[in-house]
Amino acid sequence: MSRDPAALLLEAVAFAAEKHRHQRRKDAQASPYINHPIALASLLKREGVDDLTVLCAALLHDTLEDTETTFEELRTLFGEPIAMIVAEVSDDKTLPKAERKRLQVAHAGASSHRARLVKLADKICNVVDMVSAPPAQWPVERKREYLRWAKDVVDQIRGTHAALEAIFDDVYAEGVQALR
Repeated sequence: MSRDPAALLLEAVAFAAEKHRHQRRKDAQASPYINHPIALASLLKREGVDDLTVLCAALLHDTLEDTETTFEELRTLFGEPIAMIVAEVSDDKTLPKAERKRLQVAHAGASSHRARLVKLADKICNVVDMVSAPPAQWPVERKREYLRWAKDVVDQIRGTHAALEAIFDDVYAEGVQALR
């Protein structure tokens, strides 16, 4: 594993792209899934997050949850700090969906600062997508429920990054308006 920052970031992009290669988003266009983690890392960087560990974790944030990737694999390839952030933001897919959502709200406030940054970027990108490219089969009420839940999660981690929180508030308000 290279410790050169640009090389490490590119290794994380390549790893995430390979792991998500057969996955698509649930939007009508079935967008390539890799666009989502890239959007998180790009958002974080645009908003002044220069922490390479956070940027790599953003790129890798769904690999434990949505692919066959193991924690050990992430730790070996990218180091303990990145693997720990990814683990912090990953849901336990053996639990029912409602319980996973409940636990995200319950545990968000106890997350590390770095995990909170990834979580904020994830919720921003998901809310934007919920309005601009929503899951094709979701009715309006399910989209509204998603927005409310995302806000519940973000409300638990306020005080993490003012600019990201302001962006979330803006996209949330736009989403509520669009889904009226």
